Amino acid sequence: MPGFTSVEPAGFDPAVANEARVYDYWLGGKNNFAADREAAERAIAIAPELPMMCREGRRFLGRVVRFLTDSGIRQFVDIGCGLPTQGSVHEIARECAPDVTVVYADNDPVVVSHGQALLKDDERTAVIRGDLRDPDTILDHPDLRRLVDLDRPVAVLLISVLNVISDDELVAAVTARLREAIVPGSYLAVSHAVSDIRPETTARLAALFQDARLVTGSRRPQVRSRAEVEPLFGDLEIVEPGIVQVMDWRPDPGSLRPPSDKMWVLGGVGRKKTARSN
Repeated sequence: MPGFTSVEPAGFDPAVANEARVYDYWLGGKNNFAADREAAERAIAIAPELPMMCREGRRFLGRVVRFLTDSGIRQFVDIGCGLPTQGSVHEIARECAPDVTVVYADNDPVVVSHGQALLKDDERTAVIRGDLRDPDTILDHPDLRRLVDLDRPVAVLLISVLNVISDDELVAAVTARLREAIVPGSYLAVSHAVSDIRPETTARLAALFQDARLVTGSRRPQVRSRAEVEPLFGDLEIVEPGIVQVMDWRPDPGSLRPPSDKMWVLGGVGRKKTARSN
């Protein structure tokens, strides 16, 4: 399809840092290698708040999934899901909706093999190999079609994954294709780092991530801004409280939240509106 990148199958090279394994390290996980730890520590030297931001991102995901299940969603597609960790989408959703089906998609073979091994006995969950840069490979995958009926409302989750694609036109094309593929009553959830809050820090990280090959595409001198992230929701109806710093998206009562200047990730949820009858 025009606008999408031809994606070669990703290989496994433990000597090259990988964004999913770097993220795993920041979360305190064990599924990472020396190259991942080195890249993660170099990033922490620039922005010590990164592990905290990752934890807040997982909490945001949990609140989003609970909101969506409370809103009646029973189908989820988590793209760029990363390595399995506590509080995965199917675990959170099934706390109140045991009939939920979830498809996880990632282009990293380590992520896919780990996920498939953990969920091999779960008939209502699948982990598939697919690259966000070519969304139709995900939408047309037989395991997705087996578990997700795209003629019914579905939630598509893009949590901290759009950051790794530097090409603005490609990101716009990908999100537009996903919005087109879902029916009215469906939701798109996005979280994305932005440069507005700490521009000097994010500029240094942008350079580091591309040097470490954690970002695909041409060199980008800066992380996207709020003004560049908001249009990715297109004409979806933005759920309250809007596109906000992730710790401010429907926080749990009494929860402790980090300082706003240490949390430079925005999150939001958009709903595809039901067509009005004449």
